[in-house]
Amino acid sequence: MRIHYLQHVPFEGLGHIETWARQQGHGLTATALFSGEPLPAPEALELLVIMGGPMGVYDSAEYPWLVREKRFIEQALAAKKKVLGICLGAQLMADVLGARVYKNRHKEIGWFPVTRTQGAQSPPWTGLLPEHFFAFHWHGDTFDLPAGAVHLAQSVACRHQAFFYPPAALGLQFHLESTQQSIEQLIFHCGHELVPEPCIQSEADIRGQYERIAPSNERMESILNFLVDS
Repeated sequence: MRIHYLQHVPFEGLGHIETWARQQGHGLTATALFSGEPLPAPEALELLVIMGGPMGVYDSAEYPWLVREKRFIEQALAAKKKVLGICLGAQLMADVLGARVYKNRHKEIGWFPVTRTQGAQSPPWTGLLPEHFFAFHWHGDTFDLPAGAVHLAQSVACRHQAFFYPPAALGLQFHLESTQQSIEQLIFHCGHELVPEPCIQSEADIRGQYERIAPSNERMESILNFLVDS
């Protein structure tokens, strides 16, 4: 499968998704938007992965490439490509699908429980998302559910944690792809956000739960395999 991913900052790459793609023998290409690389033609890819980043969907004055990125995502969705958006990627998907993206009441940073919603109580979601599970989070924005999307998951701090937009587009606010290395990169570059707040954990708390990485990566692989086969 031809997989293309959009990267917004040098320190937020594919994480475990790259390991999975290499092991499965999928083709992998990228656009580093932060360095002005060109976007491919939508027909050149089969699965589009949109990664996270510290900027917001509304920051096009500071990051003008967001305008062409949104247009590209819109084209991919219109062409019914398989799409996976993670954190900012999910917010960008929601935005181009006409939903509102805005500051959440609380920043959510660290390992927090996620609950499968009533709309996800049937296959394939019951096999892909446990009823309750821990996931890694690092976000301050949230989004309304796009029209026509299925609400899949929520947390105490953030109601819209995941959605599916038929036929094969999935938005995840949380990070199942995170590795120890990728989390350490976030702590290094964005550690100033780790302040005492109700839904923000300390560096020590985050590092003390690295045993949650392996089951998260397994869930990421199951979701990727579902998208590939859908």
